[in-house]
Amino acid sequence: MISVSLILIPLITGLASFFLNGAGAARAWSLLASLVTLAVAITGIYCLPSANLYHNVPWLAELGSRFSVSMDGMGKMLCLLTAVSFPVIFIAVYRNDYKNPGSFYGLMLLTQAGLMGVFLAMDALLFYFFWELALIPVYFLCSLWGGEKRIAVTFKFFVYTFLGSLLMLAGILYIYFQTPDHSFALSSFYSVVLGAKAESWVFWLFFIAFAIKMPVFPFHTWQPDAYEQSPTATTMVLSGVMVKMGIFAAVRWLLPVFPNASVHFADWVIILSVVGMLYASLIAIRQDDLKRMIAYSSIAHIGLMCAAIFAHNKTGMEGVMVQMFNHGINVIGLWIIADVVEQKTGTRKLSELGGLAQKAPALAILLVVMAFANIALPLTNAFIGEFLMFNGLFQYNIWMAAAAGVSVILAAIYTLNMVQKVLYGNTNEITANATEIGGNVKWILVALALIIIALGVYPQPLIDLTKDTVNAIVVNR
Repeated sequence: MISVSLILIPLITGLASFFLNGAGAARAWSLLASLVTLAVAITGIYCLPSANLYHNVPWLAELGSRFSVSMDGMGKMLCLLTAVSFPVIFIAVYRNDYKNPGSFYGLMLLTQAGLMGVFLAMDALLFYFFWELALIPVYFLCSLWGGEKRIAVTFKFFVYTFLGSLLMLAGILYIYFQTPDHSFALSSFYSVVLGAKAESWVFWLFFIAFAIKMPVFPFHTWQPDAYEQSPTATTMVLSGVMVKMGIFAAVRWLLPVFPNASVHFADWVIILSVVGMLYASLIAIRQDDLKRMIAYSSIAHIGLMCAAIFAHNKTGMEGVMVQMFNHGINVIGLWIIADVVEQKTGTRKLSELGGLAQKAPALAILLVVMAFANIALPLTNAFIGEFLMFNGLFQYNIWMAAAAGVSVILAAIYTLNMVQKVLYGNTNEITANATEIGGNVKWILVALALIIIALGVYPQPLIDLTKDTVNAIVVNR
């Protein structure tokens, strides 16, 4: 029942949150719910045998669909990331004021329930159900609590995600009718053998849906606007956890169900990914808005993960598994700092900042740690993941690896430029009255910094957690 509990706890507490009055009650309730979910996740992952993490009961039996949820290594890692991220986010924004706080935190918890379901589902129809459950609350969070341009941005987000969902649903139904027993079970989907032409076009139905969610060039254009206009807490969920839905789905569904097509189109996918990395990195260099710079940086990091997946080797896949968790930790830390900078100065424009290291030395130290992790400096958590992914890409094609490697230099340029403009130089009228960080935000950033350093020094726990998934993929190849 552990797997079911990871879905039910945020689902039930999220629904209950809509009936709470007052910001204090909603904040405390959501934080308590997320901490309970974290405790259940840690118990299930580290204290119980795998047999206790599997649950399979009839759901829509007449359609051949069952409520089948389980955790393999990749599922454990992403459930852990989801369970860690939400209390971190709730603590980081604890003092932020939101209108209708009960509804805001309720939608956040429903998003967590949907994410858990996506990472646990072993049935294609159930996977699709949770895919939508994770997206719908985010739509309302962006449209009701977003910035001035939220309506246009939310409409764009809706069009992209709705189109992707329709394509994926069409692909799921096609595969369903090819199964001998008309079943949505993951094992049934894995056993389907399609002709070359059918496999090719159904592959693209799934890939486009997953590429929109990652996002991968050229399906990325919704992301920077959505990140900029969403409330910070929602942006953290989108970039820290939700983009992993696309990476996860490619590994869980795309490669095993379409083995021949995934090899046949690997060059095209890797080229799109590398172009996206370079394109996003170059745009990030030109950004004056701190949130948009982080958004484009995230596109570049996700592009490398997508390229490493389609390199089809164990080294690259190990890097993807490690980096999915580490990227979530790092980017959430960057968003917390962006929110702190905006609250203390009233601006996100890099050209208007400067000298914050003089006013907030603790913030400066923590920002430098996050920045070093963003450029994968050795002894930070991102180093081992990026090293493995580049190694895997190098094994696949040296020229593609070399082109992707240029993004490392570009990442150093825009990240260190951001550090220089925010922290150093002289203070100005905007930054002269800034104060040091303290309270919840300081300690949650310290905790993230310690995770970054600890996993940078000793990443083996993440590698061990996901080795069964990596080995299974390699054997199936």
